[in-house]
Amino acid sequence: MKTWRELEDIQPKVMKMIENSLNKGRVSHAYLFEGGRGTGKKDVSFQMAKSLFCTNRDGAKPCSTCSNCRRIESQNHPDVHFISPEGQSIKKEQIQYLQAEFQRTGVESRKKLYIIEHVNKMTPNAANSLLKFLEEPHADTYAILLTEQVHQLLDTIVSRCQVLSFQPLTPQVLVDTLVEHSVSPSTAQLLSHLTNSLEEALQLNEDEWFGLAGKLVIKLNETLVTRPEQALFFIQEQWISHFKDKEQYEKGLHLLLLLYRDLVQLQADNEQTIAFIGYREQLKKQALQTTQRKSVQRLEAVLKAKQKLSSNMNPQLLIEELVLELQEG
Repeated sequence: MKTWRELEDIQPKVMKMIENSLNKGRVSHAYLFEGGRGTGKKDVSFQMAKSLFCTNRDGAKPCSTCSNCRRIESQNHPDVHFISPEGQSIKKEQIQYLQAEFQRTGVESRKKLYIIEHVNKMTPNAANSLLKFLEEPHADTYAILLTEQVHQLLDTIVSRCQVLSFQPLTPQVLVDTLVEHSVSPSTAQLLSHLTNSLEEALQLNEDEWFGLAGKLVIKLNETLVTRPEQALFFIQEQWISHFKDKEQYEKGLHLLLLLYRDLVQLQADNEQTIAFIGYREQLKKQALQTTQRKSVQRLEAVLKAKQKLSSNMNPQLLIEELVLELQEG
C-alpha cells in the first residue's frame, strides 16, 4: 500500500482536496473515486479511512502505527467495511448486509465507513438499494465508492457523492513506481509506453508471454536488417507459434510500432523518449544506417497493419504482408 506522501506525488489534486476536507472538518458523507486502473484509488481510500479513525493524526495524515490504522490496513477494523464483487457483480444482499450493519452503533466509536470497490458492477437491485442508503445517510456514516467506469453508474448515485477524478499516471511517475516494485529500468521504460496503469504494467512484467513477445519483435527487426530474405521464414518458424490470436497480434504490432518510433526519435536526436532503451546502442547504429524517410515509411506500414487487424483481416496473412512491405522499405 502506498503512503500518503507517495500518493501526493501521484495524485496531488486529489490528496490536497482530501487533506483540506479533513483539516476543516468538512468530510462529505459519500465520495466517488473515479479513474483508470492503477491510479491509486484503493490506496487513497485506505489512507482516508485511516485518517478518519486514526488516534494519533498529524494534521490530516494518519500515523499508520496506531491500532486503528493497522487494523484498517489489514481490513480487520470492526467499523470499516469493505465490499467488492462476488463473482461478476455486487449483489443486492451485499448492500442489504451493509444497511443492517449500519443500523447498529459503531463498535468502537460513533463513526462507520464503507468502501465499495468496482461499484459500477452492482446489479440493478443493488444499485437501487445503495441509492436509498445514500439518500438517507446516518450520522457519522461515510462512504467511499471506487470505479473505473463512472458512466455506468446511476446519475442519482453520482449526484449524491463528491466526485474525485484520478488522473492517469505520467510516464515518468509510472517508470519510477515500477522500479520501486523491482522492475528493471529498461522494462519499466517500455511498459510506460504501453499503459499508464500500474496494475496492468506489473501484470505485463510478470507475463512470460509478453517478455518473449518483446524479444521476438527485436529479433524480427534484426532479421529484416541483416537477413531480409529470411524474414518470412522467421515469421513461419517463430512468430506464428507465439502470436496466436488477434489480441496477441495487437500487442506484437504495438511493440513493433514503438520500435520504429524509436528509430525516428533517434534520427531526430530525441533519445530521451525511446521505449526500447535496453537496445539503445543497437537501434542507434541502425538509425545511422537508414534514412529518416524509410523509418517513417516503416512506421506508417505498421500503423496500416494495425488498422487492417481492427477490420478483421487474417492475422497471419497480415503479418506476412507487412514483412514483405518492410523488406521493400
